[in-house]
Amino acid sequence: MIFATEYLGSVGVGATSPHFFCASDDQVYVVKMQNNRYGTKVLISELIAAQIGKLLNLCFPHSQLIKIEESFLNKYPHLKATGLVPSVNFASRYIANTAYLEKHHLSKSENLPELAGVILFDHIFHNADRTNNRKNLIVSPQHTGYKIYAIDNSHLFRSGRWTNKSVMDLSEIVKVYYYRLFGLLLTSYISPNDFIPYLEKFKAIDDTQIKKIMQSVPDEWWNNKEESVILEEYIRTRKGMADKIFFKICKYIPKSSERKQRLIKTVTHIRK
Repeated sequence: MIFATEYLGSVGVGATSPHFFCASDDQVYVVKMQNNRYGTKVLISELIAAQIGKLLNLCFPHSQLIKIEESFLNKYPHLKATGLVPSVNFASRYIANTAYLEKHHLSKSENLPELAGVILFDHIFHNADRTNNRKNLIVSPQHTGYKIYAIDNSHLFRSGRWTNKSVMDLSEIVKVYYYRLFGLLLTSYISPNDFIPYLEKFKAIDDTQIKKIMQSVPDEWWNNKEESVILEEYIRTRKGMADKIFFKICKYIPKSSERKQRLIKTVTHIRK
């Protein structure tokens, strides 16, 4: 956990009204507060995404918990006036000099295949927000092109205000979010082979790891005792459906690809 050391101002965009903070590790973070208009469920979603992202090696920015202490708030009375109290919040490392991902960036992106992992993650956790919101994929200039980052996982389970019932209802639903950039990626840039490493890593997550993810959520974020149980069961259910989700996504990759057919047969054989 890091500690807030300096307030740098509002980000100015985003439904959760994030803010810039400098932290005890001398890095700048985009911080989502407990008192955002959606409440702590977006923080739970963000932390779950961050933990799963590490296990799958997804192109999410580095993130961690940040503590805002009473002594810090005393230096910024205008933050107190917003209702912010001493608390633990979610911090994502700020990446400077970025732009929103556009079509012309794709041919020069160094880590384009990694978006297969992001697409799979978003379908496992019903994060339709990324394909609908062009601001959730950014690019950072590199020596030979661009590196893509996927940001903002606040709307897993289709909402920033998910409920235990809505999560349970979504757990066995397979829906392809084939809009805008995701549609373009699937038809022109992503192959079934790109999904395989992420598919296998997700299926390899065990119960101990799932419990550890839930235990990493601060107690003050939970609204009721059942939430962690429901989310654990959701992840277990989606593990069992991972191949089905993969096959459904692959239907949107052009059938003319012989490689697609070979890989689907290979995965089918593995399942048997």
